[in-house]
Amino acid sequence: MRAQQYSRYANGKTLDVGVLELVEDRPTPRTPPGFALVRVMAAGVNPVDWKVMSGGLDSIYDVVFPAVPGWDVAGVIEQLGPDTPGFEVGDEVMAYARTAWIHHGTFAELVPVPMEFLAHKPAGLDWDQAGALPLAGLTAYQNLLRLGTGRGSTVLIHNASGGVGCYAVQIARHLGARVIGTASARNHERLRELGAEPVAYGEGLTERVRELAPGGVDIVLDLIGGVLDVTTSVLAPGGVHGSIADPGAAEAGGLSTWVKPSGSQLAELAELAADGVLHADIAGTFALADLGQAFESSASGHVHGKIVLHPTQI
Repeated sequence: MRAQQYSRYANGKTLDVGVLELVEDRPTPRTPPGFALVRVMAAGVNPVDWKVMSGGLDSIYDVVFPAVPGWDVAGVIEQLGPDTPGFEVGDEVMAYARTAWIHHGTFAELVPVPMEFLAHKPAGLDWDQAGALPLAGLTAYQNLLRLGTGRGSTVLIHNASGGVGCYAVQIARHLGARVIGTASARNHERLRELGAEPVAYGEGLTERVRELAPGGVDIVLDLIGGVLDVTTSVLAPGGVHGSIADPGAAEAGGLSTWVKPSGSQLAELAELAADGVLHADIAGTFALADLGQAFESSASGHVHGKIVLHPTQI
């Protein structure tokens, strides 16, 4: 099968696409019990993908070289291993396909996925939206649920215009919360369209949030890091906070969290997306051969929306 792979880390660099190799004859992965082999139609590109390739998670993940990057997938089941109830060959599915080691990734024509990670793709959801949703959508959903987001709560989301942030705004609004979102001025109108009240980054952020919520906010979700002082200064009495980007959040009485693969939660998000409640702006699509360009675009920090790879596109 065709795949993008790398046989060594990128020498500690933030990003070095020179380690990527497009291969035409990578062996097709086996399909063990409890797994489905999925033909990849669309795969979301996330910053963690090139950070893993650069060795950023080497302290916690075993890697088997040559490794294929990528954890998001939307595609069609090509083969089923034993003990795979609820799915059939030919089903259209989606998953956050992160396993306990780095080897088989989604930036390939085929990827094995544990059954408990899979969700059926609704017929009304297109491939790009399905491929963009898993990691970012689950990150937003799980963290908002952990923090107790619900009707009547006021939520501050740091980096609300990012890939995870846009989903977090829409999900929080769906859960009945009032949302205040930090973003650069050029993204404020988009946040308003999603239902958030935008505030600008930078000096004076605490005061700007307090102007909107004089009594403080109930929940703060930090998606960028480096803003713990603002977070703690705007919380209402009894408020809670969490971060996916700042380990110090736990020391300050908050949550420092990771996202977990979950087919059942992804199915909930997929239905919301099919119903038009959730939507990702697709910043660009790339063929498999252009993964390096997709990574460079992701790392530039100037992307507005999600990047999607099409591994079956020549």
